[in-house]
This record gives sequence, structure tokens and C-alpha cells, in this order.
Amino acid sequence: MRRSRLNHHPINPLMRSMINEPLDVGVRSINSLLTIGRGQRIGLIAPSGVGKSVLLSMMTRYTNADITVIALIGERGREVSEFLNNTLNEDSRKNSVVVAAPADYSPLHRVHAAQYATSIAEYFRAQGKHVLLLMDSLTRYAQAHREISLSVGEPPVSKGYPPSVFAKIPELVERAGMNEDGSGSITAFYTVLAENGDLDDPVVDSARSVLDGHITLSRELAEYGHYPAIDIEKSISRIMNNIVTKEHIQFAQLFRSVYSKYQENKDVIQLGIYKQGSDEELDVAIMLHKKLMEFLSQDVDEKSQLNESIDAIKNLFNLAPAE
Repeated sequence: MRRSRLNHHPINPLMRSMINEPLDVGVRSINSLLTIGRGQRIGLIAPSGVGKSVLLSMMTRYTNADITVIALIGERGREVSEFLNNTLNEDSRKNSVVVAAPADYSPLHRVHAAQYATSIAEYFRAQGKHVLLLMDSLTRYAQAHREISLSVGEPPVSKGYPPSVFAKIPELVERAGMNEDGSGSITAFYTVLAENGDLDDPVVDSARSVLDGHITLSRELAEYGHYPAIDIEKSISRIMNNIVTKEHIQFAQLFRSVYSKYQENKDVIQLGIYKQGSDEELDVAIMLHKKLMEFLSQDVDEKSQLNESIDAIKNLFNLAPAE
């Protein structure tokens, strides 16, 4: 029997291998505009009911990983069986480990479940495996720590959270990442709940500060039936520029520029106030807007490989990037 500690010390940052390889997650908008590196740690920030679980299921099915470790922390009990039977297909289940501590479990159980899932991921990384760790959610992990801390008399300082909670979040997420010799990795996605769409929530803010990027889901896009409801303007991958070509970066920046130009003037356009020809850049943004939205939209059963996603963003503009 192999025994392992729940609380491993993170790898020495001076010994940790660099992230230098892109990871194909099978989602076109992420592959092309928010390219993830193997060994990166990403926050998935979302209010309730905007398709977070659907996006997780797509990444579980399509991400190129040897082992997938899924931690369901503090969620509804019925979601555990639903995730196993509906979200994971037969092939995914063969290479997946699921650790669950639903909302009715004690806070200590929920904390230990998150640590246990991370220990399992570390075990496979030590064997040279490339591991995908999905934790749903980091917020419930923080809330469990809050319950424990308050019960022993620690004073709350920020929206009911004691100071120790904000030390526990980096302590957990820093355990993911690359191995010392680069032979194994843990690429981790942590969902973070933005209650009532509050992106300034202390847990959200703490997660953004310690992770290597974040993907923000938009309720407005979800209400329009646009899935995955990724808000490109509020999302970032801090590793992307280090792992993709300059040409890819130029096309991603062009996409963001055109997309943002339309969003800035959306009200004026929809009210019919804008007159075509007044702004050349805005004219281009209006012309391409439908194509951009179709590019960002993807059916749950559709897989878009990394190379296909990059080619698609190039073909979208059908022009050569500026030198």
C-alpha cells in the first residue's frame, strides 16, 4: 500500500521546470486566445448557472492528458453521480480519478478532499505522467477553511473570511505545476464562484493574484444562449506569450482589438445611432462581429484541436499579420 501526506510542500520554485509546451484542451476560444501551457494553473471564474460544468466536461473529454483527477468539493450531492454518468464518457472514466466531498460533509472533510485530490495528482506527476487536475470549487474549499477558522475563534477580516484562509489558497495551488525534471506535470483548473457576479469577491481576488491566469464566464453571454460563455475581455493566460509563435500572438491581439471595438460601441450600434463610415475600425468590427461570435461559440460535442483552432483564427481575418 502506498501512503502519501495530504499536505506536501510545493516544489522549490528554483527547481521547478519552465512551462514551455502548449496544452490542447479541445476548446477553440481557449486554444486560440487563451492558450494554456502544460503545467499551468488557471482559475475558472463564474457565477452560478452560466455553463461552468459544461465547460469542465468539455475539457475533461478533450484535454490531452495521461490522467485526469477531478475534485468535487462542497457541491450538491446529486452532481457527483451526474458528473460520473453524464459528464464523463466511457473513455474519460478509464483515465480519471474522482474525489468528492459534497456540501453536507463536514468542513474538515471538504478541506481534506481538496488536499487528497492534489496528493493523487502529485503521485502521478512523480511517475512522469501529465495530469489534468479539475477542482470544483476553490471557493468551497476556502469556505470550509473559514468555518474551521471561525470555530476556533479567528476573527473575520474580509467579508467574513479570516486571514488564514488567504494563506491556505496559495498553499494548495502552488502544489500544482511542473515537476523538477520536466518529466511530469499537473495542469490545474480551479473553479471560483463569483457570487452575484461580484468579481471583487475576496476569494476571486485572491485566486486571480496567485494563479497563472483566469477564464471568466459571463452571465450576459449565457442568457443569449452563447456557449461556452467566456468573456474574452476579462480573461487572460499569463503563460500564452511564452509558448506560442509571434504570428499566433498577432492574430490573437487582432481578434481582441476588433472584438473590444464592437463591445465599446455596442449600445450606439444597437440603437441605430452610429452611421457607417464614421469610424473605419468600427466598420470592420461591425462587419466581422457575427463571425467572431460564431468562432467563440462551440457545441459541447464538438472538439477543436489546437492546430485547428490556430488555423481558424487566421482564416477568420484572411490576411497576413503586420510585421
